[in-house]
Amino acid sequence: MPGNSPAPRDPVTRHPQPEFPQQEQSPPGWTEPMEPRPDHGEDSYKGSGVLQGRKTVITGGDSGIGRAVALAFAREGADVLFTFLPAEEEDAAETTRLVTEAGRKAVSIACDIREEEQCRLLIDRAVREFGRIDVLVNNAAYQMSQPDGIQAITTEQFDRVLRTNLYGMFWLCKMALPHIPRGGSLINSTSVQAYKPSPHLLDYAMTKGAIVNFTQGLAQMVASDGIRVNAVAPGPVWTPLIPATMPDTTTFGRQSPLGRPAQPAEMAPAYVFLASPQASYITAEIVNATGGTPLP
Repeated sequence: MPGNSPAPRDPVTRHPQPEFPQQEQSPPGWTEPMEPRPDHGEDSYKGSGVLQGRKTVITGGDSGIGRAVALAFAREGADVLFTFLPAEEEDAAETTRLVTEAGRKAVSIACDIREEEQCRLLIDRAVREFGRIDVLVNNAAYQMSQPDGIQAITTEQFDRVLRTNLYGMFWLCKMALPHIPRGGSLINSTSVQAYKPSPHLLDYAMTKGAIVNFTQGLAQMVASDGIRVNAVAPGPVWTPLIPATMPDTTTFGRQSPLGRPAQPAEMAPAYVFLASPQASYITAEIVNATGGTPLP
């Protein structure tokens, strides 16, 4: 009946706004110490079965956007295999709990996607567990702010950023595709940085631009196989990567037109939609979730 549905929520005030407490963590960062605590949809995401029976793989599923996507996929009826770094085991256990509580199978794998052989073992494990891969979400990423310019970006940092953000994605797509049936999909995480690079994130922004290009090229390559390839481009999102890699957390996200960073829970619906049958005619697309920052 009219009038019985909940009133719309103001997107400006729906989630915490800066200023946040100044906080620092060592990479890769953890959820528990963060203030405010990130919202992954634990109390808000309600599934409707649009991914019932799907077999999904998510990199970086222990926290942040990856955890929110894992939770949403599970509540939509999907089984979830996700990766984490060994230092993130505590966060990974919480993601496992959320997926399991949704009644779906959860498989957590310690995996460094910078290594080709670990990527191969990951896909082999997914196929053993599930028999196929319906959805691969390339979400794991690394950044490190360098406000002192290009001279401060060491070869070690440059290599870590590229191998995490690009090499791992490339290897996993290549290895997973033989196991993705018609109707399956790949979803990559790019960023507002792909279009509006911040100088202090020069190498990270470069990789995110490459992900846009890769997504659109691969989508055309595999379209005739009935496989869709898309990406989500978040704006600023409140995840453990922020206190672990950014020198100032107090005003993080204030630059967006909505005046705050997104919570991970606000990103998950875009991934659900792109993985769902409702997006059957959508491929080579970038879904921008930037809080109002205009993108091409």
